[in-house]
Amino acid sequence: MASALSPPRVPKHKGALPSHYYESFLEKKGPHDQDYKKFWAGLQGCTLYFYNSNRDSQHVEKLVLGASVKFTHEVPWESSGDPGIYFGLFLRNQLIKFKVESLESREMWKGFILTVVELRVPSNLTLLPGHLYMMAEALAKEEARRALELPSCFLKVSRLDAQLLLERYPDCGNLLLRPSGDGGDDVSVTTLQTFNGTSVVRHYKVKREGPKYVIDVEEPFSCASLDSVVNYFVSHTNNALVPFLLEEDYEKVLGHVEADKENGESVWVASSTPAAPSPVPPPSRLVPKPRTLAEVQAKPLKPPVAPKPEPKVLNSALAKKLAVGSMQTLFPTTGEACGVCTPRWAASAATWDPRSKVPHAWSDAGQS
Repeated sequence: MASALSPPRVPKHKGALPSHYYESFLEKKGPHDQDYKKFWAGLQGCTLYFYNSNRDSQHVEKLVLGASVKFTHEVPWESSGDPGIYFGLFLRNQLIKFKVESLESREMWKGFILTVVELRVPSNLTLLPGHLYMMAEALAKEEARRALELPSCFLKVSRLDAQLLLERYPDCGNLLLRPSGDGGDDVSVTTLQTFNGTSVVRHYKVKREGPKYVIDVEEPFSCASLDSVVNYFVSHTNNALVPFLLEEDYEKVLGHVEADKENGESVWVASSTPAAPSPVPPPSRLVPKPRTLAEVQAKPLKPPVAPKPEPKVLNSALAKKLAVGSMQTLFPTTGEACGVCTPRWAASAATWDPRSKVPHAWSDAGQS
């Protein structure tokens, strides 16, 4: 019998490979890693994406660069190869170490990272004219992307909430962009710095004038995008201001902002959650304690009890014969019986019930 034809196998759809400004193999070692791990890495925007292979479309790790970076060329002490294949990157007070295949690859990575972070092509690296042209193209793409995208430190919060976020999460940065209280397309910048042990909060206004953003300071400065506004504050404070980037952690305690009744200041209050009522246990059932085998064997077994036979009901004919036979044995007759001497039991034998222990009353129907 011919087997049924199976439908043709449709090839599994694979996601399109992502496009990057620059990509190549890169070995990475984090602050908690014991050794380097090799990835296929790609730079898109201000984020480094890491893949298991160059055929994967889904990244397994990512690294956000932020608004400023600092490189180091520290060579591991156990390394015996080319020292030019190592470089490090300081991000949020953590050192991420990298290892590449050649000195040219190291300079390419540094050049593209500086281009997208500082929005300019670096001129102090050992690069060929073709490499510089590739970075100029990446710069144009990054500027167009940022013109349509809000920076990561832009949060839709109020003036008070912005201050509370910076105070509560000092390790996440000290510069935050938010919508202006005046409405419209204007933006406000909130910063927090510590001076002689005291937190100093400052607010700055950024006006939207056509396609430009103008920072309202003593000497107004015009920027093409909000990312340029962030870079202005970072570069003009010698990297003392760091864009705020809240970690992707979830809070465990519910809280809210509340005004203090005594001094009127706003404080953060943790909401108290009422304790859940304890469940009522179900009524316990008495479970008989199982007997052991020794207890069962020690108890003597009772002999089986035979069921009592039910009394049988005799029919009328058989009952009459039994009654007559038993009476003749008790009272034998030797001659004819006269009517006067005829015993009353002979006439009433049919009415006697042999099942009864007490004889019934005699009937007079048998007398002549």
